Amino acid sequence: MIYTQTINYLYERLPMFTRIGAAAYKKDLHNTLVLLDALGNPQDNFKSIHIAGTNGKGSASHMLAAVFHKAGYKTGLYTSPHLYDFRERIKVSGKEQLDMVSQDFVVSFIEKIKPLIEKIEPSFFEVTVAMAFEWFAVQKIDIAIIETGLGGRLDSTNVITPELSIITNIGWDHMNLLGDSLDKIAGEKAGIIKNGIPVVIGETLPETKPVFEHKAKVCHSEILCAENCYTIAHVQPDIELIMLTLKNKKSGIVDIYKCDLPGIYQQYNVRTVITALDVLRKQGWRISNENITEALQDAKKITGLGGRWQVIHKHPFVVLDVAHNDAGIKVLVQQINALKHKLSLGNIHVVIGMVKDKDIDKVLSLLPRDYHYYFTQAQLPRALSNVELKEKAGHFHLSGDAFPTPDEALQHALSMATEKDLIIVCGSVFVVAEISLPITLFNHKIH
Repeated sequence: MIYTQTINYLYERLPMFTRIGAAAYKKDLHNTLVLLDALGNPQDNFKSIHIAGTNGKGSASHMLAAVFHKAGYKTGLYTSPHLYDFRERIKVSGKEQLDMVSQDFVVSFIEKIKPLIEKIEPSFFEVTVAMAFEWFAVQKIDIAIIETGLGGRLDSTNVITPELSIITNIGWDHMNLLGDSLDKIAGEKAGIIKNGIPVVIGETLPETKPVFEHKAKVCHSEILCAENCYTIAHVQPDIELIMLTLKNKKSGIVDIYKCDLPGIYQQYNVRTVITALDVLRKQGWRISNENITEALQDAKKITGLGGRWQVIHKHPFVVLDVAHNDAGIKVLVQQINALKHKLSLGNIHVVIGMVKDKDIDKVLSLLPRDYHYYFTQAQLPRALSNVELKEKAGHFHLSGDAFPTPDEALQHALSMATEKDLIIVCGSVFVVAEISLPITLFNHKIH
């Protein structure tokens, strides 16, 4: 097979959660363990850090990978989903940045395990995890940053014994699979805590903190809550950068960081990463303060992360953000409010599409009524129709028109916006992924 045939085989042959939802979710680790055993258990050949959480786990994973890369370690990074290229999920340190897995390896890997795929019928995610671990072993990496896909306890990535476990936060997402209460969701995420392995918790809630503390106690694992280690003393957001001041609660030392992932919510991810690095440095990982400062300032450049308050156009500003649940949308609105006066922004235009299994009413209830909306949908079975989204939004007094594709919605928003306006594309990673940047923007004429 050639690469395009291989990718088509993966998408068409294997159940894929991002496309069909819960039907693709496998509630055990059996297939993953069978695949890895057939490969000689490559996950045992490299060290790792395991990251779970409702929001922020992708950003935190990329920040940590950037730090280890900057410190000179050959670093692997496994994340999901991808935006534009399947190979974004699996990256390893190159000369200047993290490079995507090669097309040749993707092809040869699938050819090698295709008979086993046909026999045990694993999910898309299970195969992708096995592929990542095999690539990391082949590349002889020093450490891998591994992001969970969904949950933690039964996630396919939960077959590693990491140097450190990290849980960024807990929010309302995937309740149909993880549980109908915050403590149940936290219980699933806490499944990545391993015996004797320290765990860092980015943010806690009264309902979730006891869950993490109990699991850590049972596992005899040291637990550190980032909010107990560092105070966020000052935050200064800008359109393409965030600057924040952290104060170490124990030593009183104050450090200032700049991060090129400028979402205001990144303050919590940075604090989580700094807390995690404190633990890792005590374990003997050689990481300097300069490594951390430089990596955070160039995290996007080093790792290629997109869709996190990603500015793709100016005059008007066009920003892509994968915020898709109530917690993500809440901080997205905070970001807009923080920048509106500073940048003298005019009207706010929101291109939004969502998938059916999210708490859509909760998200819509958080959106301001004075924004201009362009309702759309990604081209996948899970997507909520643009017409239905518009209808639901009307119940919350959000007005706008419906458009069949994200490109058409953005094109219309651009035609309506002035140079002082801000256009946000959000609601789903799949909507962001379907924006065809050159076509949309180069055809736009500001009036």
